[in-house]
Amino acid sequence: MSQEQIRQHIEHLREELNRHNYLYYILSKPEIGDFEFDQLLKELGDLEKKYPEFDDPNSPTKRVGSDLTGEFVQIKHKYPMLSLANTYSDEEIRDFDTRVVKGIGESPEYVCELKYDGTAIGLTYRNGKLFQAITRGDGVVGDDVTANVRTIKTIPLTLQGKDYPDEFEIRGEIFMPRKVFDDINAQREEEGDVPFANPRNAASGTLKLLDPSVVAQRKLDCYLYFILGENLPFKNHYENLEKAKEWGFKVPENNKLCKNVDEVLSFINHWDSGRKKLPYDTDGVVIKVNSYQYQKVLGFTAKTPRWAIAFKYKAEQVTTQLISVDFQVGRTGAVTPVANLKPVKLAGSTVKRASLHNRDQMELLDIRIGDMVQVEKGGEIIPKIVGVDKTQRTLFSTPFKFIEQCPECGSELVRPEGEAKHFCPNQVGCSPQIKGRIEHFISRKALNIDGLGQETVDLLFSKGLIKDIADLYALRKEQLLNLERFAEKSADNAIKSIEESKNIPFPRVLYGIGIRYVGETTARKLAMHFGSIEQIEKVSIEQLLEVEEVGERIAQSIVEYFSNPITINLIERLKLVGLQLKMDETTNQLVSSKLNGLSIVISGTFSRISRDELKELILKHGGKNVSSVSSATSILVAGEKIGPAKLDKAQKLGVKIVSEEEFFEMIG
Repeated sequence: MSQEQIRQHIEHLREELNRHNYLYYILSKPEIGDFEFDQLLKELGDLEKKYPEFDDPNSPTKRVGSDLTGEFVQIKHKYPMLSLANTYSDEEIRDFDTRVVKGIGESPEYVCELKYDGTAIGLTYRNGKLFQAITRGDGVVGDDVTANVRTIKTIPLTLQGKDYPDEFEIRGEIFMPRKVFDDINAQREEEGDVPFANPRNAASGTLKLLDPSVVAQRKLDCYLYFILGENLPFKNHYENLEKAKEWGFKVPENNKLCKNVDEVLSFINHWDSGRKKLPYDTDGVVIKVNSYQYQKVLGFTAKTPRWAIAFKYKAEQVTTQLISVDFQVGRTGAVTPVANLKPVKLAGSTVKRASLHNRDQMELLDIRIGDMVQVEKGGEIIPKIVGVDKTQRTLFSTPFKFIEQCPECGSELVRPEGEAKHFCPNQVGCSPQIKGRIEHFISRKALNIDGLGQETVDLLFSKGLIKDIADLYALRKEQLLNLERFAEKSADNAIKSIEESKNIPFPRVLYGIGIRYVGETTARKLAMHFGSIEQIEKVSIEQLLEVEEVGERIAQSIVEYFSNPITINLIERLKLVGLQLKMDETTNQLVSSKLNGLSIVISGTFSRISRDELKELILKHGGKNVSSVSSATSILVAGEKIGPAKLDKAQKLGVKIVSEEEFFEMIG
């Protein structure tokens, strides 16, 4: 075959695969089976690998994702992505209709759409191909997540037909179907990972992952509900959405064109119960004026359009009896009361337990054993108790007394000033804390040790094989083989994974050791700022406060952690086994000394680079990141939407203020 014939064949395969994606995911009318589709995809992938000159970022093969990506770049929305005003009653919907009629002089048509509980996305298409995908962000600027969005199979990379505008934006909601959510959480629990709180959080978190190949595995979905552009085919919202279906977009089938407010209310009432049968979460209905001309006349407030509104359904509640209260101890020692309930059906599942949060919340509710309580499930894994029916309380009920000793080790509980929770201070002798810290240490975002889930940690701890995280590195294959959960291969894999964890970079090790309040981002900033665990061990609270995002509470926690002799001993043992406890020299190597000795504050949003990348550049050129403007500040790098307080303070103190472009000129 000639080069031209090869190119034509590759194009033909892409068109066929796009067509079959459209038939399968949008029309639900597949013409071929999964095997035939996979064979076509494999043929295309082989050809693209062999002939890279014909590469196309919108090829169907790109849906599997690639791990060649970095931090997200922030992009300014061409059209601001505003939020909607919320309503909760029929009366408020009628008030909205009254305002609209008054604004345009007549009763309009409305389009009713279900409000999907996911994360908003704006997709830009140029010449029929996906060009860019931007999250909502702050409504003015969002994250460029195009690489991740390409992996979502219900979002077309190439449009069908020819009658679409040369360039337009279509907005929608990326969500995670309930079944996918349940499957992922089951897997996370099996692996000892913390389950996602709800499908919305899972979808949002997945979209921000740095590895598109993982995003592809999460099976996100997307409904599209709004089009913006200069040359749209129709002058109203409903017809343009119907047209978008022909272009290959997944537009909800249950949208309805309503002639008046009574039809709107009928739609809302119908889906109050109907939505519970859907395979995804919805929390309301969005009502939009159909005519673009009327939308233009009605205009916007500072934050919301006047031509659209969201009706929010009330969270489902049931009443059941409180049988008893358990107290759970987490890895940080936090004690959480959990209610045991008489089983009751709620939002499609049987509820037996509910969160009580803390002592203050229990006292506020005046909750007592035997009470009839109102339970609400607003998308959370563990429902919450929101009220008590005191009319059904017996004469013999007595106020509930919150425990004073740890239910696991008997230590006297403490409640730090300013905290809502009580804590067990016995970090070294309280088994749930010890096991929790080990489970955190081996988790994917920390040391990523495979083959050791929650149940295995519990078994190893109960057998006396591990008492802390350093003991993991003394485990031998023979010891694992003596346990019922291990065979030859699984024992080999676990030992291998423990050994490989010695190569995990310092920021993740720092996160993994589990200092209270030090999350992933804070650990990374601490590692970049101080360079090694030895430096962090001896810093003062004042020095810690110079690190961005480190406040009094975090600084105090770090100092307390490293003032404990047991902690110091643990760190020494981790050093001896060879963990990465300092920044890699090449990672921390200076590019230049152009910013040497300069304390730099950044504020606002930036078009060429993300804030985190900008901070790393400052470090790479010898500068120091600080979070607040003071007389010691050398430079304020001012982006768009800069905080007025920082700008005003910098001007008053005579601090040098530079733009994004001027900063890049400074570092060459």
